[in-house]
Amino acid sequence: MTTPARFFCADAARLRGDPLAGTAPYGSVWILIEYRAGWPTNGFDGLALEPEVKAQVYAAARAVRARVLLVRRHGRGRPDEPPQWAVLRYEKDGAHRQEWGTWHDDRDLAQIVDALNAPGERGLPPVVLVCAHGLHDPCCAVRGRPVARALSDGWQHLVWECTHVGGDRFAANVVVAPDGVYYGNLDAPSAVAVVEEHLADRIHADHLRGYTDLVPPQQAALSAVLRHAGPSGRHDYAIEETVRDGDRWRIRVTGRLAGLSAFEVEIHAHRAPPHQLTCRGLSLGSAVHYEVASLRVG
Repeated sequence: MTTPARFFCADAARLRGDPLAGTAPYGSVWILIEYRAGWPTNGFDGLALEPEVKAQVYAAARAVRARVLLVRRHGRGRPDEPPQWAVLRYEKDGAHRQEWGTWHDDRDLAQIVDALNAPGERGLPPVVLVCAHGLHDPCCAVRGRPVARALSDGWQHLVWECTHVGGDRFAANVVVAPDGVYYGNLDAPSAVAVVEEHLADRIHADHLRGYTDLVPPQQAALSAVLRHAGPSGRHDYAIEETVRDGDRWRIRVTGRLAGLSAFEVEIHAHRAPPHQLTCRGLSLGSAVHYEVASLRVG
C-alpha cells in the first residue's frame, strides 16, 4: 500500500499559481518580543507569562491594532545577552519610529505599554522578519528557516525569525518593518536579492505581496505599476483615488517624484474555488484574488 504524499500548502499554492499581489495584512505597528524557547502554536497568546502583564500588553496592542510577534535570532544563540523587545511604527512620510528595550522577567514587558505611547527613535535601519513558525504551519519552517539562515549571513543584526505573519501558503514570507512591506514565495537566493534591493530602496513587483498601509485592491494596483514601470522606492508612489463598483476598483496611482507617471489601474476581484490553504487546515477556504483588468498611463 502506497503512503500518500505529505501535503504542503506552499507547494499546492505554487502549483495553482495563487497570486501574491493584494495579500499583505493591514498594519502599521509591530510589537516584537524576543523569546528563545519553543514557540507555542498560537505565539504570544500561548506564552505562560504573568497574567496581569500579558493582559496589559494584549490590551495595549489591540487598542492600536498592533501585531505581536515572537522573534529570535537564527540559531537561537546569544545566551550572554538579555532578550529584547521592540515597538515599530510605520509613518507615511517615511520617518519610521522604533523603541527598543530588554527584559529579564515578565514584569519588564510592561514597558511595551509605555513604549506604545512614546514617540520612538527615528532613523534606525528596518527590521527583516522571516516567518519560521513551524508549529503553526510546517511550510513556515521548511521554507522559512533556510531563508532566515541566508539573510542572517548577510544582515545579522537586522534579521529575526518570527511567529506567524499570515499567508502560510506563500512561505517563505519576509516582512520588512516598520516599512510595512510583505514579500512571499521566497527561497534563499531570491530572499537575499529582494532584501538587498529593498535596503537600497528599490522595491520590485516580483515576490511583493503588498504594503500594509493599503487595502488589498490598492496593493494589487501598486504592484501592477511597479511591474509596468520598474522598481521604485517605498514612498515614490501614492494612492490618489480609489473608486469601488461592486467587485471592481478604479485606482489612481501617482508618482511623487519628478519623472514618475500617474496611472489609472482597474482591478477585478474574484473568489477562487475552495482549497486547503494551510498545511493544518481542517476545512477548505476560498481566497479572494485581485487581477489587473487594465493599466493606463496618464
